[in-house]
Amino acid sequence: MQPVQRCVIIGGAEIRRYQRIRESLRKDDWLVYCDGGLKHIPEIGREPNLIVGDFDSHEKPETDIETIVLPREKDDTDTVYAVKEAVRRGYREFLLVGVTGERFDHTFGNISLLLYLDSLDIPARILDDYSEMSVVSRVPAEVEDSCSYFSLLNISGTAKGISIRNAKYPLTDGEITSEYQYGISNEVLPGRTAQVYVREGRLLLVKVI
Repeated sequence: MQPVQRCVIIGGAEIRRYQRIRESLRKDDWLVYCDGGLKHIPEIGREPNLIVGDFDSHEKPETDIETIVLPREKDDTDTVYAVKEAVRRGYREFLLVGVTGERFDHTFGNISLLLYLDSLDIPARILDDYSEMSVVSRVPAEVEDSCSYFSLLNISGTAKGISIRNAKYPLTDGEITSEYQYGISNEVLPGRTAQVYVREGRLLLVKVI
């Protein structure tokens, strides 16, 4: 039987708005702390179900909690390995926190995990201090008017048949390529819920909180 809980991956990037993270957690979430992400335990207030890392940025804890020690020279980052391991164990929904920050290379690689999970039909979100990110492809997305702005970015080629409804800048049957990003800083109409549809391809939806 597959797990019914959501898997939450906690990386080592800086987190300032811990309250936002705590409010986003569910009681039955399965938490994986990746290496430097262990520093967030006191503020998040939840113990790991699994620890993964090569421990180049945090000391390996002495604990009875299941720990996977990775080599420091490897193809997958600690975060990528953690996501793949959770997928292997049957988790079908993901929340990633502490995975965007000063290192743009790690940030971009972690955003690409949303594409990887989407290719497996697994819903996933990245949550940071300023935004929430997810992929829009086969399933339409909604954006609440509590968001200050929302943007649609193409990080995987060409997206076609894009429609945006109930927004300041609506769109019908549009196309966004990775070379021309014109879907930045849209706004939801007051009192409405914006809807985003993509007929072909995938877009990164960034909700600015």
